[in-house]
Amino acid sequence: WARKTALIEVPIKNIERELICPICKELFTHPLILPCQHSVCHKCVRELLLLNHDDSFDAGSECSLPGSPGPRSRVPSPSMERLDRLARSGSVSSPGWRRGSVTPRVTTFPCPGCQHDVDLGERGMSMLFRNFTLESIVERYRQAARAAVAIMCNMCKPPPQEATKSCMDCKASYCNECFKFHHPWGTPKAQHEYVGPTMNFRPKVLMCPEHEMEKVNMYCEVCRRPVCHLCKLGGSHANHKVTTMSSAYKILKEKLSKAIHFLISKEDQVKTQISHLEVLIHQTEENGQVAERRANEHFERLFETLLERKSEMLRSIEESRTRRLEQLRGQVDEYQGMLENSGLVGYAQEVLKETDQSCFVQTAKQLHTRITRSTESLRTFHPAADSSFDEFALDTSREETLLKELCFGGVPEPPIIDLSRSRVYNEGLLCWQLAEDALATDHQVLEYRRLGAEPDEEGGSRWLLTDRVYGSSAVVCDLEADSLYAFRVRCCRNSLFSPYSAEVTFHTPPAPAFGFLFNDKCGFSSERLVLNKRRDSVECVAGMTFLLGADRVQTGSYISLDYIISDTGISQGRHYWAFRVEPHSYLVKVGVASDSKLLEWFHNPRDTSSPRYDHDSGHDSGSEDTCYELSQPFTLLTVGMGKVFIPKASSVVGDRVLPMPQRIGVCLDYEAGRVYFYDADTMRCLYERQVDCSGTMYPAFGLMGSGRVHLEEFITAKRLSYM
Repeated sequence: WARKTALIEVPIKNIERELICPICKELFTHPLILPCQHSVCHKCVRELLLLNHDDSFDAGSECSLPGSPGPRSRVPSPSMERLDRLARSGSVSSPGWRRGSVTPRVTTFPCPGCQHDVDLGERGMSMLFRNFTLESIVERYRQAARAAVAIMCNMCKPPPQEATKSCMDCKASYCNECFKFHHPWGTPKAQHEYVGPTMNFRPKVLMCPEHEMEKVNMYCEVCRRPVCHLCKLGGSHANHKVTTMSSAYKILKEKLSKAIHFLISKEDQVKTQISHLEVLIHQTEENGQVAERRANEHFERLFETLLERKSEMLRSIEESRTRRLEQLRGQVDEYQGMLENSGLVGYAQEVLKETDQSCFVQTAKQLHTRITRSTESLRTFHPAADSSFDEFALDTSREETLLKELCFGGVPEPPIIDLSRSRVYNEGLLCWQLAEDALATDHQVLEYRRLGAEPDEEGGSRWLLTDRVYGSSAVVCDLEADSLYAFRVRCCRNSLFSPYSAEVTFHTPPAPAFGFLFNDKCGFSSERLVLNKRRDSVECVAGMTFLLGADRVQTGSYISLDYIISDTGISQGRHYWAFRVEPHSYLVKVGVASDSKLLEWFHNPRDTSSPRYDHDSGHDSGSEDTCYELSQPFTLLTVGMGKVFIPKASSVVGDRVLPMPQRIGVCLDYEAGRVYFYDADTMRCLYERQVDCSGTMYPAFGLMGSGRVHLEEFITAKRLSYM
């Protein structure tokens, strides 16, 4: 296998795309490994976190990085340990904060590779490992890219000689003569580790970022990162599953080798797919040119039609204008004749001078008729033509609308409802996404109906429509409890509707959603429970108290639960809430408890010598069997290690150890005094029992060992909106 790998080794110059930082788009510089396993330059992480902060990192070190362009200096680049010391000391781990500053510290940013939020916590950048392997590969790439430029000896007097080796202990490069001089035989320096010429000097041993004096010697399988023995003993990885570094190295290297071998074995398939993609690229270019040509032809025809209509209209306007002017000018001439000593009046005055009666009568009759007509026109004056051209005014609004609605993309693709982000309670939040290559749409319409309702004329329940939606989600209100609803959505572009999306169904809970956040005041143990800022997620970690009490820990005994409750109680009605328990959680108890029982838990804390201490512990025990019928002021269901444990004395038939659902729902009927536990995705009831609701009841959670609980966003949304 090693021989085969050597034969197919990829040239270092061919992997440049894997060595580019996703933020600065340049070769990685001091890359850091984020918790999601993506790598980002040290300076890029610092810039992402920077908030009105004067950079305390020595900017000069960035200018003298290995392989950076520009004149080469004989002064060695800054030590890699110096960068680690700066990171661990906090001088570069707290962008956005400094002593005496009131500016809030920023420790969260989205990973540029996967967009997941990265929370660096209180330690900031100091919790991140340097990716030394990636640094070495980048350095080899730089050397291959500048093969003509040699690494010079750091110890030679001018002019320096070309270096032949580099000492990893001295962190300097030497020619043969200088190396012999500075590493004489018989001295400790003769035992130094040396490699070929390089500018990348990394530490021999990887140190723990949380415990800077400890070497990492284990691998946390939960967090997928190297840890030291102190991290496992009492740190944040105390209850996580770890393995030895040698075992992790062997397993991961074997997995990587198999993955590489698989890819290499599929080389012909990859080449075939690349050829297919190249054909698609060629077809895309050709089809794009054809579409462009056809679009030009369509618009040219439109332009020609508009020009023809324009010419016809202008010709009609010109003819009408000429005719009207002729009529108005003729009327002006006629009225000019009515003036004294001109035209008709002047002619009539001359006729009056005629003395011969027969001749006068002969002429005057016709003249009188003309004057009478002119006199009538004075009384009822009307212009011979209208000066307005309103009949030629155009209303092109409809045509403009049609032009704007010209459809170039055909019928739009149907959207896809996103089940992972959609949630349905007494209100429903439906989210969807458009096809990746789809054009922008004008709006979407969400439709829903209750299955099993009274049928309409067509034999099915009637679809209800929401208003136009201009985003990628919509909220549906007033859904009936304990009902099955179907949802579908379609989009509209240029008055054309897409086909409907595939119908999805959701079962509403048996009661309205109960909104609350975790209570960080009442009984909250800040030593062992970590609550996020929004108070919608809690995590149990090992604390110093447990270590100090280790002398009381014996095999199989002394188990202690840390409880946390909601900040809002229930004193009437039916209420439902949902949450997620992380699959790696060791032991989490979920349910309800009365205020009287909580006072006992919080004010009389006791370690229990057995899981049978509480009647409803969820474990098999004789005490649980005898007391099951008694109505207790609390009910807690045990969840852990990816399982749900149904109490032995329950009425459940069959397997009492069930796979843990992705989301767990709890419904409390206060008046009936019963509590129900559901698979929140399918609304299948897992377990129910009687509970004494004599006081105010609170959603309660108990955690032990490694565990984390997240409240559903819909449960916390209304509470967070008022904070």
